[in-house]
Amino acid sequence: MRKLIYGMNLTLDGYVAAVGDDLGWSGPPSEELFGWWLEYEQAIGLSLYGRKLWEAMSSYWPTGDEQPGATPAQVAFARNWRETPKVVFSSTLDEVGWNSRLVTGDAVEEIARLKAQDGGPMTIGGATLAGAALRAGLIDEYVIVTHPVLIGGGTPFFAALDGWVTVDLVQTRTFPGGVVLTRYTVRR
Repeated sequence: MRKLIYGMNLTLDGYVAAVGDDLGWSGPPSEELFGWWLEYEQAIGLSLYGRKLWEAMSSYWPTGDEQPGATPAQVAFARNWRETPKVVFSSTLDEVGWNSRLVTGDAVEEIARLKAQDGGPMTIGGATLAGAALRAGLIDEYVIVTHPVLIGGGTPFFAALDGWVTVDLVQTRTFPGGVVLTRYTVRR
């Protein structure tokens, strides 16, 4: 059975995007933080995306290694992004590319099916998609990279829940600029 990990950058007040899907608050990551995200992504066997995050990632990373001034870590990230199998959940997209397949049906059912298979860990990205998996009890681990900024509104990292979820802290790390990584596993 695969592990499902929900990890994203978020603000101190708990948002993954400001109003209007603005991500400007996160700025470019430090070299150290980008390197950590690269190692994290290289350990993943399958990436699950909601539409908005898919559109953001697929607008840059397919050719991220060809951009002027791309660092060795950015080149490695782009190559890894292209090579990692991806599943995109959307009822509005007609097609996806870049080693991806589109699912237009029941996301929770498909995530549960994928999770029951053998293979490396899966990541889930996009607050709406992750919220559905969270409410269904499918997430095993949370990776929260908190940036020291308050934005007052937008897309929250956590969805409303029907009950409590108890977690255990397994890692903390501070990066330049006061960015803090916390990693939690769900207690079952």
